[in-house]
Amino acid sequence: MKVAPSVLNAPIEHIDTWMPQLQSSYMLHLDIMDGHFVPNLSFGIDIAKTYQRVSDLPLDVHLMTTHPLMWIEQFKDLKPQFITIHVEGKDVEKSIKTIQSFGIGVGLALKPSTPIEVIVPYLDQLDLVLIMTVEPGFGGQSFMYEMLKKVEALKAYKQKHGFIIQVDGGLNDETLVASHEAGVDVAVVGSHLFKQDDIEAWLKKVQ
Repeated sequence: MKVAPSVLNAPIEHIDTWMPQLQSSYMLHLDIMDGHFVPNLSFGIDIAKTYQRVSDLPLDVHLMTTHPLMWIEQFKDLKPQFITIHVEGKDVEKSIKTIQSFGIGVGLALKPSTPIEVIVPYLDQLDLVLIMTVEPGFGGQSFMYEMLKKVEALKAYKQKHGFIIQVDGGLNDETLVASHEAGVDVAVVGSHLFKQDDIEAWLKKVQ
């Protein structure tokens, strides 16, 4: 299982210290919040461009936004590996087609309260499925173990469609093990990662 560090709660004032330690990561996860879909704001395209300039890692853009189309247009120029939208947002089908038209991998995310059946009609168009293991919008929440049932349900579909299964929220040493055993491919780790004394060593240990 690979790790995608989330920079949402990373100490940006120490970016020169921790960014070089992330090089063994799968990709860099950027949480983009609009203050409407979730009750919080994070950062926009200018800060995202800064992260792109200071890192060689592929970008994983997670749009926690009600109207993803306007955000896709902004973030396409970063040429991220994935742009992930939420199935609970607006214009899902059109957003998927728009991301595909830019040659970017398509991700679709589910909130904890959303049943897996909602995304089944889209699975043949997806490169990544993101199962939220906390309520989206804030870092540092506790992992919802019951969400791993969704991961297990997705595995049968994965064999046919070949998408990546990702989880995000509350990941630590213990919940990483449970996620790996359930069949997760990529874990988004934020708060726990940046608490490590040696980030580089910890990443090499868990991947």
